Amino acid sequence: MHGGGPLIACPHCGALHQRAPLARGGRALCTCCHAELYRQGRLSAEQWYALAWASLIVFAWAQVFPIAAISVQGLDLQVTFWGALREAWDRGYYGVSVLTGLVGFWLPLIRIVLTLRSLQIIFSRSDPERLVRPLRWLERLTPWAMASVLVLAILVAFVKLAGLAHVQVGPGLLGFFVLIFLLAGLSRWDAAALWRLAEDRSRVLVSGALGVGAVCDRCGMVQPPRGSERCRRCHGHLPHRVIQHRGEVWALMVAAVIFYVPANLLPVMRVQTLLGSTEHTILGGVVELWRMGSWDLSLIVFVASVMVPVTKLVALTFLLLHEHPVGVGEQRRHTRLYDAIERVGQWSMLDVFVVVLLAAMANFQGVSQIFIGPAALNFGMVVVLTVAATLRYDPRCGWDSLREPMHD
Repeated sequence: MHGGGPLIACPHCGALHQRAPLARGGRALCTCCHAELYRQGRLSAEQWYALAWASLIVFAWAQVFPIAAISVQGLDLQVTFWGALREAWDRGYYGVSVLTGLVGFWLPLIRIVLTLRSLQIIFSRSDPERLVRPLRWLERLTPWAMASVLVLAILVAFVKLAGLAHVQVGPGLLGFFVLIFLLAGLSRWDAAALWRLAEDRSRVLVSGALGVGAVCDRCGMVQPPRGSERCRRCHGHLPHRVIQHRGEVWALMVAAVIFYVPANLLPVMRVQTLLGSTEHTILGGVVELWRMGSWDLSLIVFVASVMVPVTKLVALTFLLLHEHPVGVGEQRRHTRLYDAIERVGQWSMLDVFVVVLLAAMANFQGVSQIFIGPAALNFGMVVVLTVAATLRYDPRCGWDSLREPMHD
């Protein structure tokens, strides 16, 4: 295993593998837990560098041009996502504006810029130490960038607003649709993939070249047994999985449950029209979409806003209470469960995006207005806390408990 090429440690079980070249479109699976280790895209790194620049241009297009033109009783309004964030801020919804602005605007933008910067350093053959900081931030921020959720939220907002106003699609929406496809492809070039690219181009230390013993959680480098507290490649702290931060995971989950109660009981928005005022909860919004005939969007909102957060809390509780599996088959099921909740967690932000967009799209004073309710910020906190809890949980600890008898 040591002389055949770079080593890669499975992030789900910790098993070591030799990293071998793949055919285009191929993927490598862990022989232990069957999780995906890495894949080979159909485009080269240089081609994705060009598409990353295209992503930046399309991102600017989506933000500058209006996503919708709204008309109500002769009153016209054009809405951009940035304008919706400003509208929420100006009306005093500071927490919701900051939260949605971060995950819907700033973090997707920073993700694109960091990917571009990392690829530029790898291609330019400049000092490889300059690669450490952008890849470290890319690894930390990627789970929080939720541009894809925002696009679905725009569609839901369009449907909900159809009964109050005439809605015309703006050019910014086309930019968002193109952007999600570009970002989906660009997500293949996460921090781990960029570290592997830097290895292949002899820009950084190769994983496993110095020995085998410890694995860095930040850059994935396999290195000699712990002789230092820091990684030889990215200088990050080497992990102590014995601790596993179980207390932090439990604390984050309890806090999420506390916020989840008012998030469902309090109104997420209040609609004011000439006919009167009505308040809507998250479940009420699901029912409203169903009654309007949009059963598909109703189902999506129900899954994203109700099923996903509850399932994540239940699944994490189950994993924490069963961290000593009786066999490999059971632990593989635990790994698949963790992988599933890790992938779907950010979609719970859907309803928060929707109310921010609706508050801007229906802002016709004296005719119709939508006010953001207290449930929106509470639900946003549920999303933040559950995503943080998932990131703090270490799925490798169950596999460690299976391996312990082998070393006794």
